[in-house]
Amino acid sequence: MTSYGTLGVAVIGTGRMGADHVRRINEVISGARVAALADLDADRVKHLADGIEGCTAYIDPAAAMADPAVDAVLIASPGPAHEAALLEAFARDLPVLCEKPLTPDPASALRVVRAEQALGHRRVQVGFMRRYDADYRTLKSLLDQGTYGRPLMLHNKHRNADTPPGFTDAMTIHDSVVHEIDVTRWLLDEEITAVRVVRPTPSGKAPEGLSDPQLILFETTGGQVVDTELFVNCGFGYQVSCEAVCEGGTARIGDDHGVFTNTAGRWGGAITPGFVERFEEAYDRQVQRWVDATRRGEVEGPSCWDGYAAAAVCAAGVRAQETGERAAVELVERPALYR
Repeated sequence: MTSYGTLGVAVIGTGRMGADHVRRINEVISGARVAALADLDADRVKHLADGIEGCTAYIDPAAAMADPAVDAVLIASPGPAHEAALLEAFARDLPVLCEKPLTPDPASALRVVRAEQALGHRRVQVGFMRRYDADYRTLKSLLDQGTYGRPLMLHNKHRNADTPPGFTDAMTIHDSVVHEIDVTRWLLDEEITAVRVVRPTPSGKAPEGLSDPQLILFETTGGQVVDTELFVNCGFGYQVSCEAVCEGGTARIGDDHGVFTNTAGRWGGAITPGFVERFEEAYDRQVQRWVDATRRGEVEGPSCWDGYAAAAVCAAGVRAQETGERAAVELVERPALYR
């Protein structure tokens, strides 16, 4: 693989996440610059590119990747557009940071896995940013070191203040629980084999037709059981936590962020308003690590296999929602490239 000096990045998609990554590359991290932008919204992408020295705006992602100033690609477009962008990047053998999902379904994700296999080397880091969060990394280290013995269960909590219009039950799996899917696989170093979904009486704050809250249960190849309380219209902020229950103790993250106060007869602190604020440092660290690895000619972090496995578990999760039954996860054999 080629090594790079300052990395010229093409950002594909300039919506909320794409624009935030543009800001991150320009103002926060080192070793990279935004060389090209692509978005179907011509006015938006031109306006953003005009504020960046040496950056060219495109409507077509392929044209942005063909820009001679581009060394690598950050894909932040909607999930259904990811497969085409990834295959275009593979055709040019460009390093990629792809926001989750890799693709929206297991079949298309597997096509991407096969296409990267055909290259003979990894090119993609998938944007599961919780792996770069300081608390999650500490918990991962404790589990890897066996500090509290063999892990038996994980208890996850995932709460959002509210959801946008049109948010569906399937989206609770694909857009929210997908993060617990990835951290479960990463923390335990196990595949998820089955999913159950339990749906209590919906909250009065839940939009019409949306099951909220839900309890999602995973089984793993190692025999662990993982539960996730998902409450995406809790109304009071954004909360994410994870507790590992092991043979010799427990470890929990996510409870106490920021300043905890005692004053005027009350105690407490602030609740993070959203995921961007809660995981801002994780996003910064993720992109910096991608840039650093790419400049060394290396690829690290979550792989196309991780993106495919997450898509397969999401598909099982949606089946479990629809049927009320335990749904087995269907995975092909893991290729040697990702072992």
